[in-house]
Amino acid sequence: MPEEIEVPTEHLHESIKHAAESQGEEGPNWIGRVALTAAVLAVAAAITALLAGHHANEAMLEQMKATDQWALYQAKGIKMTQVETKIDLLMALGKDPREDDRKKVEHYKEEQEGIKEKAAELEHSSGQHLARHVVLARGVTGFQVAIALSAIAVLSRRKLVWFLSLALGVIGTFFLVQGLS
Repeated sequence: MPEEIEVPTEHLHESIKHAAESQGEEGPNWIGRVALTAAVLAVAAAITALLAGHHANEAMLEQMKATDQWALYQAKGIKMTQVETKIDLLMALGKDPREDDRKKVEHYKEEQEGIKEKAAELEHSSGQHLARHVVLARGVTGFQVAIALSAIAVLSRRKLVWFLSLALGVIGTFFLVQGLS
């Protein structure tokens, strides 16, 4: 029968004990807390990114609607100019323009004013959505850097780096709250 191979476990036990002692008073428990905070930061980053994307999309849609309104404004202006030119030509020929044509010119002017107001509102709304997007994007960046620092903290076994990641998580949360208000 072959001899049993004896594994020298004394050295292994000493290595584990030394590693646990070098991780601080709490041992490997703080690494679990780092993992938990990294998971919470990842959820917050995902929610913030979703909101930032929503506001970016809304800003783009509102700007497109405003552009459509300005195109309509110009179209009404072209129609009005055509009718005004018709009136001017008739007057130059010594003929009286129809009253309907004069009413059309006034109607186009009124329509243009309403269209102008709506376009300005849409542009303002687009700007507000874009501003929220920028704030939320800063929050996403804060959360992402915090997550990366959490990983670095575990790999380097430095609690100070973890605390720095927590601080960046607070900054990310600040931007998230600011973007929601």
